[in-house]
Amino acid sequence: MNKREILIVDTVTKLGPEAYKNVVIAGSHGGVYAGFEAATARVRGIILHDAGVGLDNAGIGSLSYLDNLEIAAAVIDYRTAVIGNGQSLASSGRISFVNDTAAKSGCSVGQASMECANAMKLSTFNSKPVPVYEEARFIIRDGSDGIIVRGCDSVSLVKEEDEDTVVITASHGEVLASSPTWGSRPSVLGAVFNDAGSNLVSRLPDLDKLGIPAVTVSCSSAKIGDARSTYNDGIISHSNKSAKNLNVKVGMTTIEFVEQINKNSS
Repeated sequence: MNKREILIVDTVTKLGPEAYKNVVIAGSHGGVYAGFEAATARVRGIILHDAGVGLDNAGIGSLSYLDNLEIAAAVIDYRTAVIGNGQSLASSGRISFVNDTAAKSGCSVGQASMECANAMKLSTFNSKPVPVYEEARFIIRDGSDGIIVRGCDSVSLVKEEDEDTVVITASHGEVLASSPTWGSRPSVLGAVFNDAGSNLVSRLPDLDKLGIPAVTVSCSSAKIGDARSTYNDGIISHSNKSAKNLNVKVGMTTIEFVEQINKNSS
């Protein structure tokens, strides 16, 4: 019999069978893609990070998505815990939004994360079919006019074949507490993330160690979890030294960042 445990993880993208019918507190943003990952893992309930909410409420898009599947979901206020760090969410996070399914189980705005998670344990488990997620990894520029630009709605979708491309990820700019480096991911020409409403953008200095230009775009300018929006709408809020060496400046667009890399790689 399932004991309805509370799991604490840094990212929703690596959930395994242990998440089945359980409640998860994950350091991921609360966008739709994160909701899709949670639903695919068949969780009973999920608590995520509101990532500053941002453009078109993208940082909390998972709430309505999961409501449609009758899965309890809530997000914590970005000012109360560090994104990418599940333990931070669990220990200091305060709930900023809940969906209707979670509210029926006693979850409410202002609760501590663990209080909310314990309420979710009472939520009815639902296993409705999870809708197919629209393509989350795609080509934005095919290289016919210079460099290849790849869109990834999550940095977890970056693959070895992306070496020597620019990757437009819609993930937050903070490294995971449990995996604080770029790791074995490929040597890309540049990378873009979302600042999730924070000045905590440790992915940027990490990529500096590899000489990779990297920036974040403001959450108010582009939808977190949406690489197309990140490319088309993003306004740079932070840049690393490698990007600054290419004359990349705060206030530039993502497209201008890509053009600076294109200019310097030809």
